[in-house]
Amino acid sequence: MADRAARARTLSTQVQGLTGSATSPDRSVQVTVDSSGLLIDLRLDERIRQHPSAQTARHIMDTTRAAHADLLKRLTEATTETLGDSDPTGRAVIDSYQRRLGAQESRPDVQR
Repeated sequence: MADRAARARTLSTQVQGLTGSATSPDRSVQVTVDSSGLLIDLRLDERIRQHPSAQTARHIMDTTRAAHADLLKRLTEATTETLGDSDPTGRAVIDSYQRRLGAQESRPDVQR
């Protein structure tokens, strides 16, 4: 029981430091999200000014979804490495993040 609690504390510390990031296909948008999935960095290349605002908004949204997918991937890896892939607590953590981040398949043309 003590070992399981220690592993859960280790995972909690690891998760707090996780981020997810992604770059749009044309490299005009870069997004980073924190461990909660909140936007913490958005970088727009100057070339973005040449695009219609609707296209820019779409790039930002698509890239943010890809950053969420990257965060979920990193969280899943950390959880599996720390608790194992059959641990019910680990599965609950991963499921919670999947629901919260609206785990959708990110567009394959967005780089993570």
